[in-house]
Amino acid sequence: MAATPLLALRSASAGFGARTLFTDIDVAIGRGERICLVGRNGSGKSTLLKALAGEVELLAGERFVQPGTQITYLAQDFVAEKGQTVAGYVEAGGGEAHRAAAMMDRLELDPAQIASTLSGGEGRRAALARAMATEPDILLLDEPTNHLDLATIEWLEDELARYRGGILVISHDRTFLSKLSNATLWLDGGKMHRLNAGYDGFEEWSDQVISDQEQERNRVETQLKAEKRYMLRGVTARRRRNQRRVRKLASLREERVALLRPDRKAALSADAAPASGRIMIDAEHISKSFDGVTIVNDFSTRILRGDRVGIIGRNGAGKTTLLKLLTGELAPDSGKVKHGARVTLTHFDQHRATLDPDASLWDTLCPGGGDSVVVGDTPRHVVSYLRDFLFDEGQARSPVSSLSGGERNRLALAKNLAKPCNLMVLDEPTNDLDMDTLDLLEDMLDEFDGTVLLVSHDRDFLNRLVTSVIAVEGDGVMQEYPGGYDDYLIQRRAEDEPHRREPPKQAAPERRKEKTDRLSFREKTDLEQLPKRIAALEAEIAALEKTLADASLFERDRKTFESAAARLDTAHQDKQSAEERWLEVEMKREALEGAA
Repeated sequence: MAATPLLALRSASAGFGARTLFTDIDVAIGRGERICLVGRNGSGKSTLLKALAGEVELLAGERFVQPGTQITYLAQDFVAEKGQTVAGYVEAGGGEAHRAAAMMDRLELDPAQIASTLSGGEGRRAALARAMATEPDILLLDEPTNHLDLATIEWLEDELARYRGGILVISHDRTFLSKLSNATLWLDGGKMHRLNAGYDGFEEWSDQVISDQEQERNRVETQLKAEKRYMLRGVTARRRRNQRRVRKLASLREERVALLRPDRKAALSADAAPASGRIMIDAEHISKSFDGVTIVNDFSTRILRGDRVGIIGRNGAGKTTLLKLLTGELAPDSGKVKHGARVTLTHFDQHRATLDPDASLWDTLCPGGGDSVVVGDTPRHVVSYLRDFLFDEGQARSPVSSLSGGERNRLALAKNLAKPCNLMVLDEPTNDLDMDTLDLLEDMLDEFDGTVLLVSHDRDFLNRLVTSVIAVEGDGVMQEYPGGYDDYLIQRRAEDEPHRREPPKQAAPERRKEKTDRLSFREKTDLEQLPKRIAALEAEIAALEKTLADASLFERDRKTFESAAARLDTAHQDKQSAEERWLEVEMKREALEGAA
């Protein structure tokens, strides 16, 4: 049974100027629902979230908010007032001061820092602290994981797992969505489709929806337009990972395992060295410090032609420094980095600084004039090449400034992938990309014959693409693990296992006993008071159910009906929480008595 809606759009339409983004759609969010919203860039996802937050006006339809419902909206862009401190920005969200302080501490933010000086990742953490400090009934999250490191993403997943309100989230992070969601909304072609299951089932379900749509069209149309067929089927077909691609990645990972020693340092012995023509980067015992702080300490690796190496780690741990050392932009303090013959590099900037906002898409790809783009050794017409990146012909002469963030990212990819190179450096390429474009990027990189160095926090993307992962642990510690992100986790757990098996220090059991051999004051209070609380909630639930059993109440007094329905849902949640807490404390009491 669906939760009682706390926030909804009914028969809603929205757009800008002459462009309509969606028409006559219904969206409802109740307590406990975790809904992910997916769709192509430019389909209207962010506009829909803003409409639910009350920040944009609908062209038609209505917005419904259950009285007393608190809504928090996390926008994509971080905007703070001039001169505002981080503490001032977080507390301005309306959360209690102690909770705002706790969130800033957990997210490692300096309350006194001026908010406008924060980096992209720090600004995202500040926005999350502001949102999570409010403890709202409904959370509307637009790309919450953008610019976050993996440790913060995993912290956010844990926080949201404990959150009991309703969530509607837009994200390109497949792993994040799969862990979080229990329902999926797909905004496609201005219409809304709903799957009453999490993101894990989206691809198979969306393929079926598209197939059903095509069958319906074929009953009334003699021929589908080629462009429409491409838009509906081209990307979906690319989602189906063929066995050749899976075998290729597995083979590359096996080569990487053979190259790395058990301690994950590069096998640099002469008999293990590959032919010189295959070596792209050879780093031996490199170290780097700034102002006495060690960033890289005695790290070695050998990267071959065709390798796809992912670099992960916390923001500020040294990923960018390592990347600059490996590409020759920065010289090491000790050790040496050698590049193979005829290495040509292209760098994908996550901030898209290489794009001129006043230039057209055509001029961006053909800066010297003409109508052709040379991809590899093959000339391609610029419009045909743009279609590969999901742009239509009408956008070719449009200025870059007219594109959304995701579309600019797509154009930057098109520009970089057209450059002749054999070493591609990608810094957070997945930010702002929709799922279709992520699939497109994977295909492009799969077909790329050179070497890829990739900084990313997208776990699914790393799993699908890389042959090894360099984990930047901080304090100069860096280690390489063959395989994708999941392989890295398995190897890390195996390393940690001996430490977990070590016998504890002699004093440790006594300290634990002092803390657990009796109930705390709060636990004693809960054990005494919770049965009364549960009984009161049961009585309230019975009274509310009796009120709602009146079939004529909705027609006579809709406001009272909706208020009672919302309170009934909350009372059930409160009763469940109280019962779980009482059971937890009662089990502890019984265990202590048994031990005594």
